[in-house]
Amino acid sequence: MASDQIRITPWEAEAFVDYDRLLKVFGAKPLTEYEIELLRSITKDVHFMLRRRVFYSHRDFDVFLQSYIKGMKTALYTGRGPSGHTHLGHILPWIFTRWLQEKLNIDLFFQMTDDEKFWHEEGQSIELTNSYAYENVLDLIALGFDEKRTHILIDTEDIRYLYPIAVRVAKKITFSTQRSAFGFTESTNIGMIFYPSLQIAMAFLPSELYGEPTYVLIPAGIDQDPYWRIARDIAPSMGYPKPTQIHSKLLPGLGPGGKMSASKPETAIYTTDPPEVAAKKVLRAYTGGQPTAELQRKLGGNPDVCSVFKMFEMLFEEDDKKLQERYLACRTGALLCGECKAVLAERVARFLRDHQLKREKARDRIEKFLLRTKFDPPPLRSCIMKR
Repeated sequence: MASDQIRITPWEAEAFVDYDRLLKVFGAKPLTEYEIELLRSITKDVHFMLRRRVFYSHRDFDVFLQSYIKGMKTALYTGRGPSGHTHLGHILPWIFTRWLQEKLNIDLFFQMTDDEKFWHEEGQSIELTNSYAYENVLDLIALGFDEKRTHILIDTEDIRYLYPIAVRVAKKITFSTQRSAFGFTESTNIGMIFYPSLQIAMAFLPSELYGEPTYVLIPAGIDQDPYWRIARDIAPSMGYPKPTQIHSKLLPGLGPGGKMSASKPETAIYTTDPPEVAAKKVLRAYTGGQPTAELQRKLGGNPDVCSVFKMFEMLFEEDDKKLQERYLACRTGALLCGECKAVLAERVARFLRDHQLKREKARDRIEKFLLRTKFDPPPLRSCIMKR
């Protein structure tokens, strides 16, 4: 994958890319009406992120759904690399994941990769990434996940659950494979080189904890796909079902081009932002509009490249008819960018006020979500050997 063609890795990505072309590069399948109707037969409903193809591609999503229908053991898995506070781009796939958990009534395994962010970020301390993991947990709880069915693993604290699987995963993967999938070089530290073994191991952990083959669905951004390509290649030889995925597009940042990213805080809306600060960020956002109101009314805008419209499309407008009306009003010049920003700013501020109240209440509930409080770790060999 040449860098001048397309830039999508777990650590670097552009939001406005040719997603159809990306399917060919990654070898994934487009989400079709077949998979959506198969899901509807179970849930009796379809999330707006599916209708609009915010989640737009997959690897064996249909196989996962058929396994669920047949009564086989299934689970959800996603995660977060806690390099800072959570922003709206992070919670986009979590919102859809929570909907799946509710509709399918299955467990979610959530991995906080504080080790990865320590290895990847220059100048980052393990104490800081670990503290961010707990801060990010608050956002997960605030979104309404089921505490009985949500199991959060923090890598540096819960490694005993993962490591027996990860050492077997690591033996299956060559550095050549890592370099091809992730762009690692001779200067990449060995922590980062080993890390994919841990993220892949998490996809197999439910099978170990349940003591039976478990079909795992991973809802996540398309930028995380390199991990799952490797996981699927090695799963049969390790005795696990191939993990399945459903990929989301990336929420654009409020500036031109890239995804919403913690590396560009001025383009991101954090769940910890004071609502009035977030509103001001929206009012300063990049749009697809014309330089002046007069030209906007005459020529119309371009919502297809507008970060503000994408926020409505991907998060803040669930009504398809109203979204289409907004799209056409922009195209025809009937809607000015300032008017559109003002509506979004109010919705973002309202969301943050409500979310932050729930977030504070979540502090007393963290323990109920931690995997270690629900599952016994693998036994130590010294404890089971006969003396």
